[in-house]
Amino acid sequence: MGAGVMQKEGGGGRRGKRRRSRPMAEINVTPFVDVMLVLLIIFMVAAPMLTVGVPVELPRTAAGALPAEAEEPLTITLTADGRVILQTTETPPAELIPRLRAVAAERQSSKVFLRADGAIPYARVVQVMGALNAGGFSNIGLVTDTDGPRYDELGG
Repeated sequence: MGAGVMQKEGGGGRRGKRRRSRPMAEINVTPFVDVMLVLLIIFMVAAPMLTVGVPVELPRTAAGALPAEAEEPLTITLTADGRVILQTTETPPAELIPRLRAVAAERQSSKVFLRADGAIPYARVVQVMGALNAGGFSNIGLVTDTDGPRYDELGG
C-alpha cells in the first residue's frame, strides 16, 4: 500500500548477475483517498439518523422547515404517555428547569425545538414552553410533520 520495490533498469539480458533493488520514494495516496471518501459518504448518510429518535406522532401542518443552524439544536420531546425527554434523556418535571439552565449556560444559541405528540393536551405543551423560557430558551420552534392540512382547509 505504501512503499514498493523498484527494479534497476538495464542488465541487457545477462544472466547470473544479481539486480539491485531500491525502495520507491513515492507514497501511493490513492487507497487513502478512497477510504476517506467512503467514510465521508457513510458519515453524511448516518448523521441525520443520529438526531433524536424518540417515537412521537407529530401533528401535521403546511408550514415549511426552519433554516439549519451551525450548532446542533436542543430538542425537547413530549411523548403520548406524558414523559419529557431532553435530547435522549428522560427528565423528571422537577429537574427540567435546572437542567435547562445548565444546558443554556453551555450553549451559544437560545434556540430549542419542541416535539410534542399530537395527543398531548395543549395545556401540557404550554407548561413545557414556560419551563423552557424559565430555563433560558426564548427561541422555541415547534416541530411538526409537513404535508398536513392548511388553515383555510380546516374551515377556519
